[in-house]
Amino acid sequence: MPDRSPAVEAAIENELRLLDPEVRASPALFGALLHPEFTEFGASGARWDRESIVKVLTARPEPGGRPTTTSRMRGVQVAEGVVHLTFDTDTNGRLAHRSSLWRRTDDGWLLWFHQGTPFTPEPPPTG
Repeated sequence: MPDRSPAVEAAIENELRLLDPEVRASPALFGALLHPEFTEFGASGARWDRESIVKVLTARPEPGGRPTTTSRMRGVQVAEGVVHLTFDTDTNGRLAHRSSLWRRTDDGWLLWFHQGTPFTPEPPPTG
């Protein structure tokens, strides 16, 4: 059964805000959702810190102009002030499994760690 506690709901709301094209176009809005100690292992294999990911993602529009879509979003509060989210994304046919850790701070829920792992959908079973 999915955890729909207020903490998980807040993390999901902020995760979806990070994918909003308007937020992604604004270094101030995008950066405001990232913890000062943010780290990401991207689907590309690159390692990013807060400053570098804000610079790269806000400098370019969504590839192909189509927003990223999400599926299978779910979360669990793993400790007081910490939420773990998992979900899949589709960015113009590029699929990735995603994992995010959100921490509650004096400034609200901030993304502390994120990882993206590319995947190819499995073909349906035959027979």
